[in-house]
Amino acid sequence: MELFDTLHEKGHEQVVFFHHEATGLKAIVAIHDTTLGPALGGLRMWPYQNEEEALRDVLRLSRGMTYKASVSGLNLGGGKAVLIGDPEEHKSEELFRAFGRFIGSLGGRYITAEDVGTSVEDMDYIYQETDRVVGVHRVHGGSGDPSPFTAYGTLQGIKACLQLKYGSDDPGQVSFAVQGVGHVGYYLTKYLREAGAKVFVCDINENRVERAVDELGAEAVPMEQIYDTDAKVFAPCALGGVINEDTVPRLKCDIVAGSANNQLESEEWGTVLEERGILYAPDYAINAGGLMNVAIELQGYDRDRAYRTVSTIYSIIRTIFGIARRDGIPSWQAADRLAEERIAAIAKVRRFYSKRFKDRLSGRRPHTTATNS
Repeated sequence: MELFDTLHEKGHEQVVFFHHEATGLKAIVAIHDTTLGPALGGLRMWPYQNEEEALRDVLRLSRGMTYKASVSGLNLGGGKAVLIGDPEEHKSEELFRAFGRFIGSLGGRYITAEDVGTSVEDMDYIYQETDRVVGVHRVHGGSGDPSPFTAYGTLQGIKACLQLKYGSDDPGQVSFAVQGVGHVGYYLTKYLREAGAKVFVCDINENRVERAVDELGAEAVPMEQIYDTDAKVFAPCALGGVINEDTVPRLKCDIVAGSANNQLESEEWGTVLEERGILYAPDYAINAGGLMNVAIELQGYDRDRAYRTVSTIYSIIRTIFGIARRDGIPSWQAADRLAEERIAAIAKVRRFYSKRFKDRLSGRRPHTTATNS
């Protein structure tokens, strides 16, 4: 990989490699854009095959966080961290505390949080070394597990899709196919069942499926058959890249709306869904509830405020579809446009006030344009 060419192409501001021999720490932090504020994004721990694979992942994920924060209306930028290692074997207190010390050295430009392979307990270890971490335990003023909020936000996005497609946002009137019933998928299934919806579920882990069936009354289907159900809404809540040339022809749904990241194998499949008359809720917008929730920790956590904030995903998804209709573009492109327009607008404001400040320091009068009265 030509690193600097890649950073230029994707717009990243900074990439930092951390290594601590005593603990075995090998981590990469990517800061994509801080126009709106300090970069916030989770710490993913994964047994990457090599360092280039880890680097590609952190660059991709950090850029997605910029867009997620922007469409959510948060005063935060986008960043991400990856820790190379097996979360089942290589976790330790000293490992995460070493990472915390490294995060503290970035001067507040990056704030970390829980992600794939890490937990609230891991964030608590990081918290011992730096306050640049959210998603910590409630005893530390944090919010704990963000999964219920991610699921709640996904539900709000689904309801916005239902309203647009059917004229009613009642989930109890339609059926759902939920792919993945881990943390977020389980809570989403719970919310849907409480609304009276029929829900088909699958997961690579059979114990999770049994739990959803026994505790929530969901109906299990084999992993490979989840795309073939007659459910009106397909909700990917696990793997990325599941909307692709193999799966799209099999979908019988009217709506694709779930919590998984990077659902489209490539952006063209979002366009194909549009051409087939299937509404697609852009993943980084509909799954932003977890980010919204932990962001409130930075101001003093309030659970009721978190739910109120996450509920705005309903209007965010409606706004995205409104832009898509207005500009005649697919929803994935409309979401990007919404995010980019906000970042550009704030950048313009900052440049204006930065210039005024420099003019004052130099003793120059601000430039004005004469007009005829």
